[in-house]
Amino acid sequence: MKIALPVVDNKLCTHFGHCEKFAILDIQDNKIASKALVVPPPHEPGVLPRWLGEMDVNVIIAGGMGQRALTLFAERGIKVITGAPVSSPEELVQQYLSNSLVSGLNVCDH
Repeated sequence: MKIALPVVDNKLCTHFGHCEKFAILDIQDNKIASKALVVPPPHEPGVLPRWLGEMDVNVIIAGGMGQRALTLFAERGIKVITGAPVSSPEELVQQYLSNSLVSGLNVCDH
């Protein structure tokens, strides 16, 4: 499994489409096997769902995300969790893997 999170300064970036990097974490045996920080392509509608899909991402943990992106990820079969708190990618993924990740409202207004 691969989990992607938008990050800035190694913390979750609350605005999905305008983050400086994505943390891509590979999961094996329900544990983090590796982590890479990847610079995304320029933000344009539909680019990030295609880009992350091509990297075989299965799950996205985000603070907020627009409805169009949510729809595009759903069409690719990528699970999206919105409303995640600002924390490190490792902490959020550990919480997700242990079913203890508490998500709130989708903080995106578009």
